[in-house]
Amino acid sequence: MSLEKFINQAVSSWMSVEGPDSDIVLSSRIRFARNLSEYNFPTLFSKEDAQAVIEIIEERVNDSGMELELIRMDELPPLQKRVLVEKHLISPNLAENSIQGACLLSGNEEISIMINEEDHIRIQCLFPGFQLSEALKAANEIDDWLEEHVTYAFDEKFGYLTSCPTNTGTGLRASVMMHLPGLVLTQQMNRIVPAINQLGLVVRGIYGEGSEALGNIFQISNQITLGKSEEDIVDDLKSVVSQIISQERSAREALAKTSNIQLEDRVFRSYGVLANSRIIETKEAARCLSDVRLGIDMGYIKNVSKSILNELMILTQPGFLQQYAGGPLRPNERDIRRAALIRERLEMETKEESGG
Repeated sequence: MSLEKFINQAVSSWMSVEGPDSDIVLSSRIRFARNLSEYNFPTLFSKEDAQAVIEIIEERVNDSGMELELIRMDELPPLQKRVLVEKHLISPNLAENSIQGACLLSGNEEISIMINEEDHIRIQCLFPGFQLSEALKAANEIDDWLEEHVTYAFDEKFGYLTSCPTNTGTGLRASVMMHLPGLVLTQQMNRIVPAINQLGLVVRGIYGEGSEALGNIFQISNQITLGKSEEDIVDDLKSVVSQIISQERSAREALAKTSNIQLEDRVFRSYGVLANSRIIETKEAARCLSDVRLGIDMGYIKNVSKSILNELMILTQPGFLQQYAGGPLRPNERDIRRAALIRERLEMETKEESGG
């Protein structure tokens, strides 16, 4: 399969479509945790209960007219499940739940409904750029429709009941994925992260809890779900994200004024590494991709599309590399394949720019 065809099949809309403030905010996500009142929560239920929940949700969604495809985890090989995790469409927890988990997925992959993860239902809407309100509206529409046709576990005092107490209340997790090289290079992130935590928000790496902030990509989300409305939670997060966007732009302007030639040199050295390396590890690739994306945003690099960071940060992950290769790869083989894929992707950009 050609790389162009592979990318067209593999890339979700949030990776390739530019949204508001997409120079800094790569994506916005809303996720609702819900449970059915008549079944034990997934931590305690039987295989029969799990199957019943899948059938109920699938039937209700089919009745709604929503065009979502059911994917059963026990029918997927490990590599395909890993790819879904790398695309942020399912959680690692669901991928590991190979017996009783499933997922309903829209064609453009903006909507994902995980079934029998930590809770019976996890409704997720993932939009490109800074579109938290739009993602909330889409998730609410699905949630409201489902609530009319199933009985959620709900308490008048505590709100929606969930397996993890930290999700009880609205059951809402709102998050944005941000590219913040300016704040990292000006050494401001160490000051900003504690301030964000004090506001009831949390800063994580690209794949959420427990993951590393590869390529200066950070995920910022709410921690509090109880005692606030969904709109208040999203508005609070939007306010903080707007301030971070402003600070990141100011940091980039300061770098351009005080260290312009050094920054330009860093960007083009990283571009050279990506364009010519024959072996490259995940961390080095992520750092260089971050530099190149910064160079594109600041106008140093003219012939490479802005979506390249979004695409290659996903396409160079182990699952995707092995999917593209057509089978399992050892770590050193992945490093070789990663370098080749990046070179080929950059060559595609050059050909398109030259009209070839």
